[in-house]
Amino acid sequence: MMTVSDADRRVLIWLSAAIAVLAMLHWLAPILMPFILGAVLAYVCQPLVAWLTRKCMPRTLAVIVVMLLEALLLVLFVLTLLPLFVKEIRLLTEQLPAMLDQLNATLVPWLAERFGIKISLDPASIKAAVTQAIANSEGLGAKVFNSLRLGGMGLLGLLTNLVLTPVVQFFLMRDWEQMHERIDTLIPRGWHEQVSGFATQADEALGQYLHGQVLVILVMSSFYSLGLWIAGLDFFLPIGVITGTLVFIPYVGAAIGFLLGTLAAYLQFQDFTGVAWIWVVFGLGQALEGNLITPKLVGERIGLHPVAVIFALLAFGQLFGFVGLLVALPASAVLLVALRKLRSSYLDSRLYKGS
Repeated sequence: MMTVSDADRRVLIWLSAAIAVLAMLHWLAPILMPFILGAVLAYVCQPLVAWLTRKCMPRTLAVIVVMLLEALLLVLFVLTLLPLFVKEIRLLTEQLPAMLDQLNATLVPWLAERFGIKISLDPASIKAAVTQAIANSEGLGAKVFNSLRLGGMGLLGLLTNLVLTPVVQFFLMRDWEQMHERIDTLIPRGWHEQVSGFATQADEALGQYLHGQVLVILVMSSFYSLGLWIAGLDFFLPIGVITGTLVFIPYVGAAIGFLLGTLAAYLQFQDFTGVAWIWVVFGLGQALEGNLITPKLVGERIGLHPVAVIFALLAFGQLFGFVGLLVALPASAVLLVALRKLRSSYLDSRLYKGS
C-alpha cells in the first residue's frame, strides 16, 4: 500500500490552498478590485512608512504623509496626460485632410498599381465606412444601450472603488505589523519553520520585483522625458511619463509609447528627420532598460522572463478581469518561489532518484 510522506502531504496541502485562493479570486473578482489595489499600494509604500517610523514619526502620521505624496503624484500624472490627448486630437482633426491628400497622392496609386486595390481616402468616405461598420456590427446597438443604461451603476462602482481603495490602503499600512504578528501566531508550530522560510523568500522576490519596478519606472520616465525634450518634441513630458510607466509590460509598453511618440512627432515636424530622432530616443531607451536598468534594479534572481510576464498578464486578466491584472505579476513572483521549492523537492524525491 502506497503511503504519503509528510513532505508530500505538505505539498498537497499547499496546492489545495492555492487552488482555493484562485477559486475565491474568480468568484469574488467583481468586488475585490479596491481591496487588491489597496493591498498592492500598501505593500509598495510600506518601506517608506517604515523608514519614516524609524525617524521617530508616529506610524499613523507616517501613513498619512505617504498617502498625501501618493495622491500628489497621481494628480500630477493626470494633469500631465490630459493636455496630450486634448491637443493631439485637435491637431489630428486639423491635419487629417492634408494627411489624406498626401496618402491619396502616394499610397493609393501604389496600392492600385501593385495589388489592384482601388480606394479613395477622404473624410467623407472614411465617415461613411465607419458608419457602415457600426451599422453592420451585430448586437452593437444593444451593447451600447445596455452600457448607457448601466452607466449610473458603473459610475457608482467607480466612485466606490475610488473611496474604498485609499481606505483599505490606509488601514493595511497602519496595522501592517500587528497583522503580520497575528498571522504568524496562526501558523502550526510544526510547519512554522518551512512556512516562514517560504514566506521570507516570497517576500524577498516580491519586494525586489515590485520595488525594483517602481525604480525602473522612475528612471525610464526621466530618461524618455529628457530624451524627447532634447529631440524637440512638444509633448515630451506626457509621452515620456506614459512610456516609462508602462515599462513593466515588456515590449507592449514601449510599443505604445513608440506609437504615441511617432504620431506626435509626425504632427509636429511633418518630416522624416524629426520622426527619426524620436525613434533614436526609443531605441536607446529599450537598449538601456533591457541591458542595464532592469537587470541592475530588479535583478536576475527573480527570473520572470518577458514572455512569462506577458502570459501572466493575459491569463490572469482573462480569468479575473482587471483584478487579475493587478495580482498577475505579484502572484507570478510568489508562484516562481513555490515552483523552485517543488523542483527542489522533486530532485530530492525517490521518484526522481529511482530508489
